[in-house]
Amino acid sequence: MTKKSSREFIDTMQEWFDKAPALPKNVRQALVNITPWIALIFGILGILGGIAGLGLLTVFAPFAMFGGASGITGYGTGFLAEIIWLVASILLLAAFPGTKARKLGGWTLLFWSEVLHLVGSLVAFSFISGIIGAVIAFYLLFQIKPYYK
Repeated sequence: MTKKSSREFIDTMQEWFDKAPALPKNVRQALVNITPWIALIFGILGILGGIAGLGLLTVFAPFAMFGGASGITGYGTGFLAEIIWLVASILLLAAFPGTKARKLGGWTLLFWSEVLHLVGSLVAFSFISGIIGAVIAFYLLFQIKPYYK
């Protein structure tokens, strides 16, 4: 995705979320203040959990094959979702310095991390929870976006 099409995608989503009711200014300010630390904590936890999840999936793969799982639809989607979530967690960690300095680049990394998290949820067939979580996260992200330059 080119930088221009990426910006257009974000702008389109912003139009959707600008129609939602705004949070009070003090709530948005509090969110901006804690966002870097949330990104850091969940980035670290996500990476540790992602590595552990991949390890468990690897250990139990032979048992899944004996249980009748076959091919990508049987067991591979778990691996794929776990890798996507791991990359999303790495983006959260990468967003920490930018969000701490209130740079738009840090906010953008948070945005793409959430996009990847949604894709991972859809790959793992967690449609309802993935979509509800993404809508809430995007709402909060677009509420605080004006604070990042």
